Amino acid sequence: MGIYACNYSGKKGSLSVKDIKPGAEVMPDRCKNEDIVASLNDLFEKIKAYNSSMNLSTISAAFDYAQKAHRKQKRFSGEPFIVHPLEVTKILAGLELDQETLVAGLLHDVVEDTGTTLKDIEERFGSEVTLLVNGVTKLSRIEYKSKEDLQAENLRKMFLAMAKDIRVILIKLADRLHNLRTLKYHPEPKQVEIAEETLEIFAPLAHRLGIYRIKWELEDLSFRFREPDKYFELVEKIAITRRKREEYIRSVVSILNGKLAAMGIEAAIEGRPKHLYSIYEKMIEQQKNLDEIFDVLAVRCLVETVRDCYATLGIVHTMWTPIPGRFKDFIAMPKSNMYQSLHTTVVGPKGEPLEVQIRTWDMHRTAEYGIAAHWRYKEGGKGDSEFDKKLAWLRQLLEWQHDLRDAREFMESLKIDLFADVVFVFSPKGDVLELPAGSVPLDFAYRIHTDVGHSCVGAKANNRIVPLEYKLKNGDIVEILTLKHSGPSRDWLGIAKTSHAKTKIRQWFKKEQREENIIKGKENFEREARKQGIEIELIKGDRLVEVGKKFSIFTLDDLYAAVGDGALTANSILTKLKLEEAKTEKKGSLVEEVLAVKTEFKPSAEWGRPTRGIRVKGAENLLIRLAHCCNPVPGDPIVGYITRGRGVSIHRADCRNIVSYQNDESERLVEVAWDREFKEPFQVKLEINGMDRAGLLSEVMAVLSEMKISANWVNARGKKDHGAVIGLVIEVKGLEQLEHITNRLRQIKDVYRVRRVSFSGQTLN
Repeated sequence: MGIYACNYSGKKGSLSVKDIKPGAEVMPDRCKNEDIVASLNDLFEKIKAYNSSMNLSTISAAFDYAQKAHRKQKRFSGEPFIVHPLEVTKILAGLELDQETLVAGLLHDVVEDTGTTLKDIEERFGSEVTLLVNGVTKLSRIEYKSKEDLQAENLRKMFLAMAKDIRVILIKLADRLHNLRTLKYHPEPKQVEIAEETLEIFAPLAHRLGIYRIKWELEDLSFRFREPDKYFELVEKIAITRRKREEYIRSVVSILNGKLAAMGIEAAIEGRPKHLYSIYEKMIEQQKNLDEIFDVLAVRCLVETVRDCYATLGIVHTMWTPIPGRFKDFIAMPKSNMYQSLHTTVVGPKGEPLEVQIRTWDMHRTAEYGIAAHWRYKEGGKGDSEFDKKLAWLRQLLEWQHDLRDAREFMESLKIDLFADVVFVFSPKGDVLELPAGSVPLDFAYRIHTDVGHSCVGAKANNRIVPLEYKLKNGDIVEILTLKHSGPSRDWLGIAKTSHAKTKIRQWFKKEQREENIIKGKENFEREARKQGIEIELIKGDRLVEVGKKFSIFTLDDLYAAVGDGALTANSILTKLKLEEAKTEKKGSLVEEVLAVKTEFKPSAEWGRPTRGIRVKGAENLLIRLAHCCNPVPGDPIVGYITRGRGVSIHRADCRNIVSYQNDESERLVEVAWDREFKEPFQVKLEINGMDRAGLLSEVMAVLSEMKISANWVNARGKKDHGAVIGLVIEVKGLEQLEHITNRLRQIKDVYRVRRVSFSGQTLN
């Protein structure tokens, strides 16, 4: 690739490219800033490398235009401002983007920071470049004041909603990346603020667009400025073993190259660079030291075909032992952003864990540049089929990279309208609120606070008075004008669009008509009572208040008002009242029934003879069953509950059901005790939590076998956090034996908790 000649005009300090043909030599005596010249040459070389037919004269003209517009500006570093848009454009060229995007990259700050207008840009560079510059300018004006996760997610959505072309977001990401590269020139508080903002907004956005080469650098640079002590500590730890690791990787690459060549597989193998922030996140998430992280040592194999990927995987697994649970097939099941690769971790030549990634060249290109196939996380959420349809066309980004000559036609399909059904607006404090499309200022007011909605008398959008019927637009800054002691108008029910706002308006009118509703509700009660033949005395006073509590209503007036405004019916409350009266009448007979059950088989001794290992005080020959809700075993404190027709149910004394019986049906509780002579085993359910590794279940079963304990049921499952849960139902003869078993199980390596649970899954002490 050649170097491009340039001319320097001494008066205004502008650089212009006069000869864009490769091969010309730089003339230092005519160039004031050689660094800028070198950077411009570098940009042209990057462009020629992936699209030799691009019109470089247009790029040159955009550079001249930007350099002239920014000629009086300096960056925090003291450099001429033109350095920034030039470096941003080089990042975009590294993503192999089209001519319009590169021109917009050079011009992305001219409207925001200079006297240049969008009309000026359109006259000189056309409407498509103007659209991109305007989109970046709008996004630059967003203020990131709130740092909560929800706010960050809303801001990411706003990026996509406000950017009518996906390339706007790519320019913004490149802009943020270069700002981070020069962040050291800012004061420390500003460094931390920008770093946090990047980790919350921009890095996740790059991830969701699949642009990993930008995502990783954004994260590492943000980590460097947000937590410099931890960053440099990690850098130092990794540097200590750097030479050893590099020698190890070289030997692995050599061995693997030889084996693949012998099998006829063409491959490029290299050490995979590790990103500090991802290592740090794993150390925090998994609570591990650096030497315990599996994929610090890593290589990547790039092959020609998918068949070669799986063949390479087989060779790797025959050479070195794979670590169980560490294989992931992202080829058969790509990530939501269309990332594809095979990941496996093996025990390498010197017994150290080694991560191997295997992918085709096309897959590698996708991983580096991104295809924006899906920008929203799927973890823990259900897919939206309509959303997927809207985004299906974005997968074409993979194709356009192969044929940039036809990029203009393809770029027409890059216009996006992902959120036609919602609108994102700002509060005066800078918070982003998501509302349904078509929402008006009243909806915004009630979303802020009910009192703000009730006292609304007008609204402003972008500092201009707007009517309450005004339809909010993406990016509007909305301010609600309020007046104390004012209230809603019934017309608002026809203006507001959200059910939330309409509900609050209706509630206000209900409250205003409370006195009327109380009188109306009382009349309804008395009318319904006479209709059902209920004495009027029953629907007065404390009895009615007690029934109201069942509906979370605590005063007589509130109950009447609820009936008056239609929230409750008189019939439903009267029905509940009759049920309560019936329970009161039955209470006396219930006590007699329980006493009869207690004394029917009463022997002369105070404690009856045992049944299934249980003695009941004052009775014998009763049907006995152990409650499954708490699963008592000999040694547990127990209580009996006399059931209707099923004998006595035996519960642990601390069972939550016993607590409720003590409150509502204490007359059914009886004293019970374990029979010391009873030796038959009882079933107990245990839950074991530990690290998901090979052989864990086998070691658990070996302990049980060694202790001669029968397991009637076993279930094991893995968890997303690389943990394992093992469920057991075993037979024990008492609490003492159970404690001995659980202590032995806790001693197994990688087991960090053994607890007793009920058969319904309730944790037992």
